[in-house]
Amino acid sequence: MTDMEKQFVVGVDVGGQTSKIGVVDARGDVLVQSVIRTDGHEDPAEFVHDLAVAIRELVIKSGKEGQIRGVGVGAPNGNYYTGEIAFAPNLVWAANRNVPFAQLLSAALDGVPVSLTNDANAAAVGEMTYGVAKGMKHFIMITLGTGVGSGIVINGEVVYGNDGFAGELGHTCAVRHNGRLCGCGKTGCLEAYCSAMGVARTAREWLEQSDEPSLLRSIDNITSKDVYEAAKEGDELAIRIFNFTGRILGEKLADFIEFSAPEAIVLFGGLARAKEFIYQPTYEAMNANVLPLWRGKVELLFSQLKESDAAILGASALAWEL
Repeated sequence: MTDMEKQFVVGVDVGGQTSKIGVVDARGDVLVQSVIRTDGHEDPAEFVHDLAVAIRELVIKSGKEGQIRGVGVGAPNGNYYTGEIAFAPNLVWAANRNVPFAQLLSAALDGVPVSLTNDANAAAVGEMTYGVAKGMKHFIMITLGTGVGSGIVINGEVVYGNDGFAGELGHTCAVRHNGRLCGCGKTGCLEAYCSAMGVARTAREWLEQSDEPSLLRSIDNITSKDVYEAAKEGDELAIRIFNFTGRILGEKLADFIEFSAPEAIVLFGGLARAKEFIYQPTYEAMNANVLPLWRGKVELLFSQLKESDAAILGASALAWEL
């Protein structure tokens, strides 16, 4: 069977904590999927080995052995041009080095072709092909997960820039004076405030700074999910945390609009599940800070795809080009 006759690909979404894997057919249906831990690995070769094992097991489960054309991977700081994951602060095994990830994974899979891109770019491709951005030629995908990622689509194509790393909007400065230290080493980054980790950090800081009663006070190791659950219970502190987060996010989205004049901005990822609390402050701040040219004209949308599917489908789309 030639590569062109193989009608299935594998999509992999490498996240800071977990990696999601799916076998995808030519119609864009995720036939089977699984999850492995990304964290807990110190060495890239160790993670690549575990990922290759998981991919093989999933392909066997799908019954598509010998029919896989290639593997597409979306990962933090993934470089579409070189196949490397470079200095990704949320990946312990790639935080301080360039990892030739596509090459390593292909070798671990006995030569199956592997293509790599940034995880947010992969999510953008998935959303443009199968989701709420279908038919759009100009939009920005913002992934609100462990970090804050972004995929910029202009004229129907993902923007990669000169070196493959264009679109690191999560590491633009959101708080210029006395900003938090970000995992990338800079201070005041959007990611330090509007990621899941940023929301949890805001909660811990605010609880330390006051004696205000809150459901969050009884929780050790607060997560963004805890803040969301408290907000649903009417906890005033938790609701204010989302208002604060949304305002910062909206202010930065206004800057991004002025850069590429998108039809829409699509929010995706774990933190986007708190849309009933984050939408209004984000949308209001976005329009309050953008030029009148675009005020009220750019939609703020939430992904309609399952959280795992958008990135898996987007990553898998790379494999059809192999």
